[in-house]
Parts: sequence; C-alpha cells; structure tokens
Amino acid sequence: MSGILASVDQRTQLVGENRLELLMFKLGSRHTFAINVFKVKEVITVPQLNKMPGLHANLRGVTNYRGTSIPVIDLRQAIKMTSKVGDSERQNVIITEYNRSVQGFLIGDVMNIVNTSWSNIQPPPTTIGKNNYLTAITQIEIAGKNEIVEIIDVEKVLAEIVDYDIEISEEILDEAVVKHLHGQTVLVVDDSATARWQVRDTLKQLGIKTIEMRDGLMALKHLKAWADEGKNVSDEILMMFTDAEMPEMDGYRLTAEVRSDDRMSDLFIALNTSLSGSFNEAMVQKVGCNRLISKFQPDMLVDVVQQRMREKLAGN
Repeated sequence: MSGILASVDQRTQLVGENRLELLMFKLGSRHTFAINVFKVKEVITVPQLNKMPGLHANLRGVTNYRGTSIPVIDLRQAIKMTSKVGDSERQNVIITEYNRSVQGFLIGDVMNIVNTSWSNIQPPPTTIGKNNYLTAITQIEIAGKNEIVEIIDVEKVLAEIVDYDIEISEEILDEAVVKHLHGQTVLVVDDSATARWQVRDTLKQLGIKTIEMRDGLMALKHLKAWADEGKNVSDEILMMFTDAEMPEMDGYRLTAEVRSDDRMSDLFIALNTSLSGSFNEAMVQKVGCNRLISKFQPDMLVDVVQQRMREKLAGN
C-alpha cells in the first residue's frame, strides 16, 4: 500500500507551482473524497486498535505506529455520514501529520492519486450550509466520467476532538508593543473556517481586527484593488497570515504575486500552515515570506504580530 505514495522529495516539487496531488478514497458510499497527499505519511491496512475508557465518540481506538501511540479517527462518523460501512467492504487507515501531530483516519477503499492544479479546486457551494466538513470540491475524471471529489476539512474534524487553544501566555506579551496593536488590522487567508476563527479569536484579545479571505486569489484581488485606488497596502493592514494550501491560488503563489507587485511588495507575510517538513523553510525563502509558523499556536501568532509591530514602530 505504501507504494501508492510518491516520495516526499518528488511531491515537494509541486509546492509553489500552484499544483497539488490528491489521495482519493471512499467511505463506503458512492461519494469520492480526498485529502492532500502532502499531509499523508502512509496508507496501511487496519491495525490492531485498543479501546480506552473515555475515548471521544469519533475515535475507533489507539494503535502503535512506528513506536508511538496514535489515535485512529473514524472519518465516516466524524463527518456525520449516517449509514455504516458494511463488514464486507475493505477498510484502510491513512496516517497523516497535521499541526505537529500524527493521527490515523479510518477510511474505505483507497482509489488513486491525481495531480491537479489549485485553480481547479473550488470552494464548496454556500448552499450546503456552514456545518459541512469540506474545504473544497473539484472534478476528476474517474473511469471515463467527470465526478465531483469532495476535499475534507481535516482541521475541522480534529477541532471537534481536540479543542484548539486561543489562550495567550502572559510571558509572551510585550506591553510596550501590545498597546500599539489595538485597532490594527490583519488579513487572514485560509480555506478552513476553523483555522480562520482561531487566528481571529486569538488576535481579538489584543484588540486586533481581522479581514478574512478563503483563498489566495480572493486575497490578491483585494490587495490589488487597494493598490489600484492608490492606497498603501501596508497602511491598510499590519500584515497578512496565509495558509499554504487553498483553492484557486495557494499561499506560496499568493506571496510570490505580492512580492512581484512594487505597490505592495513590502507587505509583511507570515505563512501559517499545518504542513510539516523542512521543505517549508526553503519555500518561505524562495517566495519571500517573512515568517513561517505552524497552525494553532496562539503564542506564535502573537509573537509574529508583535515582531511586525516593532518593525512598523521602527519605521520599517
């Protein structure tokens, strides 16, 4: 099963080219689901699962993975699909790494990996309601037919099992800088509503306002509109936090586009991503991000805005 995944080195070549690979799978229904291959460590057959007292309802159990105990989440149950997978249907576990943690997701059949462009990835229709578990949808040719593939919002699934903290440590606060943050505005670009509210609710405690965008193209158009009006983008917002993976335009391409426009090339940009791996440091340098931080770390968010505020106070 591990042969279905390309090597990390090969996959990283897609990063910054506005392309991605999707691992497609079933959950015991006619629907086809997917997650970004870049977050997948391995696909394995269902291992021995140990039930523990007080497990969350969406957890099937805990297993030993390469010497470490990890939780295995029933993905079908977690996204509120009603009917159960039949005993005769094959099941697998996707081992993933999100936000510095490793976990498994119990799924059905693994289909294949497809290479596509973020420009082909669209936000889910607004008519499906705000409680859906999708970050995006796309159309992929499967057996000669174009089928809708639903890309799961894994961060939302995880947030319902482990509460994402927004508490700021007192020792991280620089009072000489914090007093200047009240009333500042930050642009937050992320396709996950869960990730956006975590940034918003963390920074709101410092009196910082947020403008939220769900994809890189939307954000770029907004920034260019300001520039076209003759506004200094760095006067409109203190900085921008952007996710790496988004429909329409990824965060790497968004950063590169901003840097290539002289009217806003000095904008302070922090890549706020759940992707792990040393490649990100190189990508940050390549496209010109000012900072790289892992998601769901309130102290890191505050550290970044304080850094930017210090630079602004110094006239940079």
